[in-house]
Amino acid sequence: MIKRISMLAAGAVLMLAGPACAQTKVRFTLDWKFEGPATPYLVALDKGYYKDEGLDVTVDPGNGSVESVNRVGSGTYDFGFADLSSLIKFRDNKVNAPVKAVLMVYDAPPNSIVTLKKAGIKTPKDLEGKTLGAPATDASWATWPIFAKVNGIDTSKVKIENIGFPVREPMLAQGKVDAVTAFYFSSYFNLVTNGVAGDDIVVLLMRDLGVELYGNAVIVNPAFEKAHPKEVAGFVRATIKGLQETIKNPESAIKSLISRNQIVAEATELQRLKMALERNIVTPEVKANGIGAVDAARLARSIDQIALTFDFQAKPKADDIFDASYLPPADQRSVK
Repeated sequence: MIKRISMLAAGAVLMLAGPACAQTKVRFTLDWKFEGPATPYLVALDKGYYKDEGLDVTVDPGNGSVESVNRVGSGTYDFGFADLSSLIKFRDNKVNAPVKAVLMVYDAPPNSIVTLKKAGIKTPKDLEGKTLGAPATDASWATWPIFAKVNGIDTSKVKIENIGFPVREPMLAQGKVDAVTAFYFSSYFNLVTNGVAGDDIVVLLMRDLGVELYGNAVIVNPAFEKAHPKEVAGFVRATIKGLQETIKNPESAIKSLISRNQIVAEATELQRLKMALERNIVTPEVKANGIGAVDAARLARSIDQIALTFDFQAKPKADDIFDASYLPPADQRSVK
């Protein structure tokens, strides 16, 4: 009798443990391919940070920062890594889901105009009379109207060539376009791969030329957020740990990337990762305040800047766009 009761008790424990141990499936879309800057999320996978939060996370490559917004807004993905300015515009259409950002990653956006010395483009105004190649879903192309506005570029004098991502750098290298819109760390190494000397590459970083915007952030589908608030907080915590681990030891972290994309050169992707860490992720603001937060006043100014070239149906406030409630305390988000 005692043995039978013990067996029943053990079975009850197993029944209770089953649902508690079940992991929530999460679909996460990157903005781009498995290249250096994607490393932190893969580190979070390999180190078990997502699993520790009860999450079974699938990370898929993307097709541009703008497309990531659409993927999350449609519910195809629960989370995405996407351009914040594109998210702001997406939300202005009442038909679209009210997607929010929950974790800022690119405190300094990598949005750029990339050209070669032979094109003679040294300042934004020099783009007049030139041909600019731009992929439709590129975040830097989405920022182009603001960049042109704040720098007094006569856009009627710039020929726009709608080109695909795969041919962007080859066309620039071959002189078929004079400049391209791009994340500089993507375009730079792609140009080098196409035989362009690093010294011949010219980068006009939009943030240094009057564009006061945030870059890419982790965004969440509102239906998933409503159903799984604890899981959203867990995803944010785990991602921050992946970022911290990557910042601490990028040479080791890059192995998580290479294991998933063995056709790329490890040395190149490590350089690309370090460039993103140093110039876009670990900014002075992040060193002072920790990973993931935004400054509400700065975000409000960026919304004002978007309004220079975009007619809002209902201009949002900073709190409409970024939800800081899922961030852990600042001491858990510090960069060491």
